[in-house]
Amino acid sequence: MAKGEATVGELIDMIRRREIELPEMQRRYVWKSTKVRDLLDSLYRGYPSGAILLWDTDEQVATQVFAVGQESPGIHKSKLLLDGQQRLTSLSAVLRGEPISVRGRRRPIELLFNLDHPEDLSEVTEVDDDENDEFASTSSDEGEQGDDDDAMDPSIQSDIQIQLESMTFIVKSSKMASRPNWIDVSEVFSNDDNVELIRGAGVTSMDDPRFKLYNDRLNRLRKVKQYTYRLDILERSLSYEEVAEIFVRVNSLGVKLRGSDLALAQVTARWRGSLAIFQDYSDNCAKQGFRLDTGHHLRTAVAIASSQCKFKAVSNLKTDEIKDAWTKTIRSTDFALNFMKSNCEITSPALLSSPLMVTSIAYFANKRDFVISPEEAAELRRYILIANAKGRYSRASSESVLDQDLGILRDGGGISLLFDRLISQVGRIEIQPGDLIGRNQRSSLFKMMFIAFKSKGAQDWKTSVEISLDHGGQQDSLQFHHIFPKAYLKGIVPAREIDDLANLAFISATTNNWIRAKSPETYIPQFVSDHGTAMFDNQCIPLEMNLLTRDSYHDFLAERRIRIAAELNSFLAV
Repeated sequence: MAKGEATVGELIDMIRRREIELPEMQRRYVWKSTKVRDLLDSLYRGYPSGAILLWDTDEQVATQVFAVGQESPGIHKSKLLLDGQQRLTSLSAVLRGEPISVRGRRRPIELLFNLDHPEDLSEVTEVDDDENDEFASTSSDEGEQGDDDDAMDPSIQSDIQIQLESMTFIVKSSKMASRPNWIDVSEVFSNDDNVELIRGAGVTSMDDPRFKLYNDRLNRLRKVKQYTYRLDILERSLSYEEVAEIFVRVNSLGVKLRGSDLALAQVTARWRGSLAIFQDYSDNCAKQGFRLDTGHHLRTAVAIASSQCKFKAVSNLKTDEIKDAWTKTIRSTDFALNFMKSNCEITSPALLSSPLMVTSIAYFANKRDFVISPEEAAELRRYILIANAKGRYSRASSESVLDQDLGILRDGGGISLLFDRLISQVGRIEIQPGDLIGRNQRSSLFKMMFIAFKSKGAQDWKTSVEISLDHGGQQDSLQFHHIFPKAYLKGIVPAREIDDLANLAFISATTNNWIRAKSPETYIPQFVSDHGTAMFDNQCIPLEMNLLTRDSYHDFLAERRIRIAAELNSFLAV
């Protein structure tokens, strides 16, 4: 194995000129902005940042595009990047000031640099705003968030400000970007004029002691481009299969890739061009509202081929077996998604407690050769909804749980045996009010609550448009709303209790913004006067005035839990 060196700037240019490309065995770009922030902080301080693993080959290898822009292929022979994709893609996006493209969406990685940062290493305390689950990001409580910021306790605001000012880099926010000592990192690399940047920070005289400090720090930041990475370059004599094995071992030792990523690398090594096939199908599912990771579809193929879902089975499958299983996976997954959308009103993966449910249904349909009686369909629907509400595949050892179910179906067992296994796991299938205590929007019961309310015809409180995850336009987009708004309870009720499932309802962005921090005893009677009580009944919201006061918040939660549990049990027929 050859050794070499290259600076960050040189590596970024090589990616731009397509002198470095990605083999199809690589996973997609997955880093969050906070991870990029921490990488840049390490390079700024000159800390070690690992090596870059490349393969210099004459072999024709299927590739995939970087998440950052590249020019048309040039005359130089490309090297294939095996380890370092996340780091180099991140640095390319920030230093070039270009957005990344992931899953058809383009977004910038925007970081701010603190010209007044302390010299000592600060503890990373910034909240990662990207850590929302899929349902929450689809239905965020934006209308109240702005109001909450205004109502925040000054002492809390002060603590947060102190934490941020102790950091060198943060993910950009409009509030911090408005402060003169915080500079956009991409702007620093696109503008060589330190004087202009320093003037923008409020320093107008070179005699100001801050001028030299800021100038030195801007120059130090630009030296990130001169940070030198060690290159490990695999020789041309290695076969693709050997390189794929090296890729798997390197990433297994570092525990940087999921099992699906490693399995995908093994499959693409034997079935050239298969990644594009998998991605095309994943994109087709996304167009129908069901975007699932390519690795999930591969798991379904593994299940169909081997009757067990763990990715380690890939090494025992022949290429022809994988190809045959993939053909069956497409038909089986199409059935599973169509059945869930049409029969179960599960119209988005955001409503699933686990995507492993798709694999389970797909395997069942394939084993039955897609011949299912009306009675079985009704039983399957009921099982899916109850298993989803109970989080059948979202608890510990989810793969083992799925393997148990695949074993039942493999041996000819039906839905009744799956029910028996579910009951042995959760104890009972009916939902009790106590099951809702302490649950929030990430709970499987919250997802089931949405499905049940939508089935009942729940509507927005202003427009009377039925609730849906598919609404177009910002005004009608679905959000979950705190019936007792956050700002109305802040400082009185702990945050985790404010986010209680029993305090959440589904309305449009427009209605949410109108309500903002109004008390329920103020705004609910107004809606009732204009539109009647049905829209609140359909979301199990008590209307007794003695329950809508701030002092009665916990009594309100208790009463609504009773009503939600009764509604879910009725919907699930338990």
